[in-house]
Amino acid sequence: MAPDIDPMPQSYQYDVLIIGSGAAGLTVALNLPEHLKIAVISKADISSGATLWAQGGIAAVLDNEDSIENHIKDTLDAGAGLCHEDSVRFTVEHAKESIEWLIDSGVKFTRDHNAELHLTREGGHSHRRIIHAADATGHAVSTTLAEQAAARKNIQLLSNRVAVDLITNRKLALPGNRCVGAYILNLDNNHVELFRARFTVIATGGASKAYRYTTNPDGASGDGIAMAWRAGCRVANMEFNQFHPTCLYHPHAKSFLITEAVRGEGGHLLLPDGSRFMDRFDSRAELAPRDIVARAIDHEMKRLGADHLYLDISHKPADFIKHHFPTIYEKCLGFGIDITRDPIPVVPAAHYTCGGIVTDERARSDINQLYVVGEAAFTGLHGANRMASNSLLECLVYGRAAAADIARREADIPPAPEAPEWDESQVRDSDEDVVISHNWDELRHFMWDYVGIVRTTKRLQRAKHRVDLLASEIGEFYSNYRVSNDLLELRNLVTVADLIICSALQRKESRGLHYTLDYPGLLPEVKDTVLVPTTYRTLTP
Repeated sequence: MAPDIDPMPQSYQYDVLIIGSGAAGLTVALNLPEHLKIAVISKADISSGATLWAQGGIAAVLDNEDSIENHIKDTLDAGAGLCHEDSVRFTVEHAKESIEWLIDSGVKFTRDHNAELHLTREGGHSHRRIIHAADATGHAVSTTLAEQAAARKNIQLLSNRVAVDLITNRKLALPGNRCVGAYILNLDNNHVELFRARFTVIATGGASKAYRYTTNPDGASGDGIAMAWRAGCRVANMEFNQFHPTCLYHPHAKSFLITEAVRGEGGHLLLPDGSRFMDRFDSRAELAPRDIVARAIDHEMKRLGADHLYLDISHKPADFIKHHFPTIYEKCLGFGIDITRDPIPVVPAAHYTCGGIVTDERARSDINQLYVVGEAAFTGLHGANRMASNSLLECLVYGRAAAADIARREADIPPAPEAPEWDESQVRDSDEDVVISHNWDELRHFMWDYVGIVRTTKRLQRAKHRVDLLASEIGEFYSNYRVSNDLLELRNLVTVADLIICSALQRKESRGLHYTLDYPGLLPEVKDTVLVPTTYRTLTP
């Protein structure tokens, strides 16, 4: 019998390579001209990104009693003075047309008894403007867009693939500042493949997996942010990590989020003795922005030595609860918690990365033909604290903007140049995978303890010392062994953890999601924290 022979790495060429298959990536793909050859890369199944788990909904002005100016003001207020007003206005003004595009694409949003779109309210919003599909909006959006993409002949959906690094002219020793594709690990055969493309889009999500407790356990490993940083892109405001106030606390619940809409529909946050407490922290009580609510819960847990607090909506009619929150009701019931009668045990968990790769209004990065959309991008929309349900909106608006810009420019962009295939001749299979798991645990523990909801300079310095040691170990490991999904995620998480820590050390104030005991006040000058790699190049005009 002939011996098994590993398949050789393959090379592919596309017009557009989209890394990430959530709402942002699929929005780009579906809005591109159908004559373009497009590849959409996903770590697992095409619908497995963070979008799938989004419960709450999408913010948009769809009610005559609301207004564009109200949505802008609410977003600016939630962002603690750091939002870019031009980005906020651009996003909000394009919200309605983005929702209409989703409806035209087949997304079934919840409607009231008059067949009108049902709008709910969440923290930081002055009006009901959250369009939703019960409490599983992300699932409805993700699955619908994936079905639409699968039906397009020009779109190839490639699952079980993990991006390793971007390919740029600089790496190829060619003139110019251009991204020409990426190396992609095929998890089915464990070989790295070469993907060349005229345009590359990063839509890989955020970096919440850097923390021990997160609402995004299966992704959010900062892959796109780390790759773009290594390629020469600036990043900004990485210190602003949003901790969702209410994640289900149960030993067998794997990071299940309890949507903000529960509080928006009248849910109360309770101490173990059953008393409410949010009014002592903010006049908006449970409807305060997430940074305030998360810090309040963290404060009360530490004051009382409690492992968790409670979120209670059982005072509402049972039929109301089951109709509005069917997913949460069934999930909690599976753990023996009947939310029509019992309060829900909750804790804060890392949820959203408000900073990211610096982009412009067309989603362009510092490198030509490299676009960034969704949570991986820094557009200026979220400021120091993302307002609830603006994230999916950002995916749609900037995804459509990126597609429009690619369509406008594609006739002038030549095919990607030749590039070498991935060289595995100098590496070997790892016999020390325990190093990866140990470093993984250490990273997520010290990020939670030292770079969490409440910070100090000493804690941040300790975290910086540890991340430098880990980066050295992982760099050596990466140079000598074959790459794997765990190694690539760990390498990227160490990079983004370092970016978070360095950003936090630079901000000598407490603003929004960054709260430090050493600098509890606000500085008079409001500015972003922008980190510049040594290969920095400016945005193209």
